[in-house]
Amino acid sequence: MIAHSVEDPLYYLHNFRQVLAWVGMRYADLLDDDEQAFVRQFVELPETSQALLVRMVMRKGELFRDDRLDYAEIGDTHLALQPLLEQGWVRVDAPLSLDQLGAVLLKDELAQGFGHLLARPRAAKSQLLLQLAELQLPARPLAEWLPQLPVRILHWQLQPLCDRLRLLFFGNLYQDWSEFVLADMGVLRFERVAFCADSRALRQRSEVALAMALHQCAERLDAGASPAELHAAVQGLHADNPWLERRRSRLLFQVGQQCERLADWPLALAVYRDCSHAEARIRQVRVHERSEQWQAAFELATQMAAAPANALEAQACERMLPRLLRKLGGPPQSRRRARAVQTLELELPREMAALGVERAVRQHLLEDAGGEVHYVENTLFNSLFGLLCWDAVFAPIPGAFFHPFQSAPQDLHDVDFQLRRQAHFDRCIEQLADGSYRQVIVERFTAKYGLQSPFVIWQVLTPALLEQALHCLPPAHLQACFLRLLQDIRNNRTGMPDLIQFWPDQGRYRMIEVKGPGDRLQDNQLRWLAFCEQHGLPVEVCHVRWREAA
Repeated sequence: MIAHSVEDPLYYLHNFRQVLAWVGMRYADLLDDDEQAFVRQFVELPETSQALLVRMVMRKGELFRDDRLDYAEIGDTHLALQPLLEQGWVRVDAPLSLDQLGAVLLKDELAQGFGHLLARPRAAKSQLLLQLAELQLPARPLAEWLPQLPVRILHWQLQPLCDRLRLLFFGNLYQDWSEFVLADMGVLRFERVAFCADSRALRQRSEVALAMALHQCAERLDAGASPAELHAAVQGLHADNPWLERRRSRLLFQVGQQCERLADWPLALAVYRDCSHAEARIRQVRVHERSEQWQAAFELATQMAAAPANALEAQACERMLPRLLRKLGGPPQSRRRARAVQTLELELPREMAALGVERAVRQHLLEDAGGEVHYVENTLFNSLFGLLCWDAVFAPIPGAFFHPFQSAPQDLHDVDFQLRRQAHFDRCIEQLADGSYRQVIVERFTAKYGLQSPFVIWQVLTPALLEQALHCLPPAHLQACFLRLLQDIRNNRTGMPDLIQFWPDQGRYRMIEVKGPGDRLQDNQLRWLAFCEQHGLPVEVCHVRWREAA
């Protein structure tokens, strides 16, 4: 399945038809009566009516002025609209509130139509709406509000239904119909994965309703809804579906953060306890601290230190426990010091600051230290991993891929991501041992160039950089980095040093983390530096000062 060419003026209609066919084929057992009727009746509409409907689906909102729905490929909008009115999918007589009128009418139209009710008809549009809101007028059709206005307001009735179809196709509601256009234009290209019968994001109708409910709660959070109301709503939304449970945890974590902003400590604790997010227990300790519940904070931090769920918790405990012991009156505690990292001190001319501190250091090293220097940050090792393990990442594991416009498996951040593909990843790691990895990576770079990947950053990974990396990076160092990445993809794919310097004639390299005046190492950077020291990867921290002109 591929997007229809944008050279066809009805490309969007052809793409929408493909979505309906795909959903009808793969999710027929999950569609309710209304959805099945829509799919069946849509194909019976005249083509121009189908096109007008899709135009409304692709636009924001549910209210449209008929004079703004003017498309050359559709022609007469009124003629194309008639079948949609007959189906009841569009209304022209729907009652409209003043807020809804304000969203679709121009300032002059409001001033002329409501001039007799406005004390200041020349005010800005927002002020006109405030004046009208004070009158508390009930909703009514546009023809009753402004009978002289030569415009009809169309109320599209089936947006929730089409959102459910979009959810079934994409497996989420953050992707939209523009994905087809971008794919056709070559902006986005995707790996073709073999879809199996089990590769569906949603497996039963109740999960469709749950996914929609989570999305609506997220929208309410963005709109400023009460955290207590949202917590109560989300508490009843449980599922065995890992994809949905991950979204539920992320939503709860965001609700907990909002509770902290409002200093509602009891509710924040309740929300975080109900959340399986990787940082939920850390936030519980911090909430206990912020509410001065030192003993509770210490007990929870001690539990975490005894069995940290991830590297984030282990690092947080090293910082929190000494602080909490001091609060409880215990003896002074010294934090376990990390192994010293080799440092590089540079004083560079002030005018180089315009380049940015990382690129300034790169330019200095190119001129002063020889070799090849690249600004890679988190891109190089991730990209090499993505190329070597391409087949493992895009393996047709049940439940991992469910539509043709997917850049990553849906379980990428699940704890069992590696386990479900263990045999695939084992074969990839074996290629590092037998030396075939270089050829595999080079061939993948050519064969897969430009395809969407959660790891490969094509803009940075040039042929020259790839050649130098494969020549200078020992396979043992690559293996150590790749295995660490697989342990916790979400948190270990960031924090890598900014620069890498190669000496191809000597077959060696070093990584350099750059810090300008006043900059401090972040937690994920400290974890990577500690890892590099532990495994013998050459790394330095470069501290930069700016030298003023004489």
